[in-house]
Amino acid sequence: MIYINRNGILEESRSNASRMQNRGFTYGDALFDVMKFEAGNVTFLEDHYFRLMSSMRMLRMKIPSHFTLEGYEKELLKTLEANGLKDSARLRVSVFRTGGGYYSPESNHSEYLVEAEKIPDAVGSPYEIELFKDYHVSSGLLSTVKTNNRMVNILGSIFAEENDFQNAILINERKELVGATDSNLFLIKQNRIITPSLDSGCINGIVRRKVLEYLRKSEARVVEETAVSPFELLKVDEVFLTNSILGIQSVDRYRKKNFTDSVAREVRLELGM
Repeated sequence: MIYINRNGILEESRSNASRMQNRGFTYGDALFDVMKFEAGNVTFLEDHYFRLMSSMRMLRMKIPSHFTLEGYEKELLKTLEANGLKDSARLRVSVFRTGGGYYSPESNHSEYLVEAEKIPDAVGSPYEIELFKDYHVSSGLLSTVKTNNRMVNILGSIFAEENDFQNAILINERKELVGATDSNLFLIKQNRIITPSLDSGCINGIVRRKVLEYLRKSEARVVEETAVSPFELLKVDEVFLTNSILGIQSVDRYRKKNFTDSVAREVRLELGM
């Protein structure tokens, strides 16, 4: 028997028992991935699939034997069809460890669910950012995985909304830039491209990888994955954000600093985003 809101005491069979027994809900023992469906295809599907497999292994989750790339794609497309989404959509896959237990789980087996919805409207211009300094992201490789533990991102998003910014930039305990609440971060100063390293605690983003691959093709550019000071935001010429839904999002302003968007436009055209 459990108590839920104003419904009082209920038998678990009459409640959302699956949620109460879901370790993603009770302990944040879960991870997720977000993908874009467009023009009949899931964008960068193979990259997303293998990143998900790698993340599950890192979290000591057993991967179901049927969880192949081909089977995964069929389930994504089946979800889109069931929701009547044919043109473009946002897909979210949540993977959680099954069974009970407390901090020590009873099982390392995993289950997953797929959700699909229309892509939200794009944020209008000008796109302005600010530092979120109340709490920090932990540096290190665990933060590169998209686990359900995203409280800093949530609070940063609330901070941005309450202060009329379009996004907030997160920092780690070393006061290094990590990324925006929902995206990776790139800074450009002449021919120098800078992005926070994975060691800083940024998400190991798929679009981040694709952007780095493209930019490194040019011998005229110096591309650095490194520790980035917040002071760099006032020194660079251009700032843009990347994620699977946004694609490439140019930043117009940070405090009194206005940015150009030439590299962002070039990369957006090259990657078809």
